[in-house]
Amino acid sequence: MSQLHSEHAEVCETCEVHAPLLKIVNEKLPPEDELYDLAELFKIFGDSTRIRILFVLFEAEVCVCDLAEALNMTQSAISHQLAILKQSHLVKGRREGKQVFYSLADDHVRTIIAQGLEHIEE
Repeated sequence: MSQLHSEHAEVCETCEVHAPLLKIVNEKLPPEDELYDLAELFKIFGDSTRIRILFVLFEAEVCVCDLAEALNMTQSAISHQLAILKQSHLVKGRREGKQVFYSLADDHVRTIIAQGLEHIEE
């Protein structure tokens, strides 16, 4: 990884704009607000605690107590991260009596993580 920081990307020796390609790119490029939202979503995955929580939720619907025990963290720390995941629509909560059980919001979450794992394992 340090090699990436010490080298620069190669650049063209001459500047030649390829208008037909740019036309295609500009037609396909999502609106700026969608790109911003996508970048914000990926920031959520940039925290290892949140990734660990998601991996637990891959296996089962669990309460905060179970998550805290499984990850050797405080309930307060887990709750804070769950709030971020919930706000981003990655997890959902279900109240049962005095407990709240959390699960993945949908299968997209599993797909995103699986694709990321596949990429880093190449």
